[in-house]
Amino acid sequence: MKIPRLLLARRSSALALLLCLLLALSGGGCGITGPHVERTNGIPYGKRGERTLGMDVVRPDHPNGLGIIMLVSGGWKSRAPGKFPSWPFAPVLRRGYTVFAIYHVSQPEASVMEIAEDMHRAVRFVRYHASEYGVDPQHLGVTGGSSGGHLSLLLATRGGPGPADAPDPVDRESSAVQCVAIFYPVTDLLNLGKSTENLGDGGPPKSFVMAFGPQSTNLAVWKVIGHEMSPIYYITTNLPPVLIYHGDADTLVPLEQSERFQEAARALGCTVEVRVHHGGKHGWLTMARDVEQFAEWADRYLRGEKK
Repeated sequence: MKIPRLLLARRSSALALLLCLLLALSGGGCGITGPHVERTNGIPYGKRGERTLGMDVVRPDHPNGLGIIMLVSGGWKSRAPGKFPSWPFAPVLRRGYTVFAIYHVSQPEASVMEIAEDMHRAVRFVRYHASEYGVDPQHLGVTGGSSGGHLSLLLATRGGPGPADAPDPVDRESSAVQCVAIFYPVTDLLNLGKSTENLGDGGPPKSFVMAFGPQSTNLAVWKVIGHEMSPIYYITTNLPPVLIYHGDADTLVPLEQSERFQEAARALGCTVEVRVHHGGKHGWLTMARDVEQFAEWADRYLRGEKK
């Protein structure tokens, strides 16, 4: 199977990767097909300025009463609702999980800080309407790749109850998640290490300066922003179980980002497992097999926790 060059680009990240997975599943001879689902696209979950924020709900024929929130984000860019292909997550859907595909306003139109706020809003919206979607509001998982993984870890480390006096009852809900399974996230923006995005000046990733707002070039301001947006600094003993797949040939987000997060979390007694894909860069064609492991992780720590 010939893969378009676009899908092999270093910064293909999560969004192009999903298309790559779709090609692999539909034409790669691996024998994986998606289950029949009921899908509702473009449900509004909030607003960012004048833009409506939307999500898709993908529900299998035999739901198990649990939900997985999929953050559709790569390079902190997203798409319009309805563009998330459900086939790559066939293993999750086949086991009965209802998938919520969450879209956001892409950077630089929205800053990473605003995108993170909107991801908290999305989880709160799903939790508030959980009974309508037939899922348990106390047992929600989250997944994503690259920036989707980063945003997932921000939810895992910083998610929690909203203000009790918020005018909108959705905003009073918790944005905490109970299970995480992700691909190659950046975890420490202040220490980019061997990343090709590291200019060595202590500043933001070179290709994403504008994604962090106009003040991100001010190093004093950046230290605050970078700290706020780095999950590694907010690990507590309440961290939900985290599974990370990361390639050891990834030069955009080096493996050490996940390994350091694991080390810090394990020091507090938290469950974080990093599975290394040898030779893997920022995405690889056999990732569909890893999604099967995501489903098993959810069975163990989401469905198992429910029991």
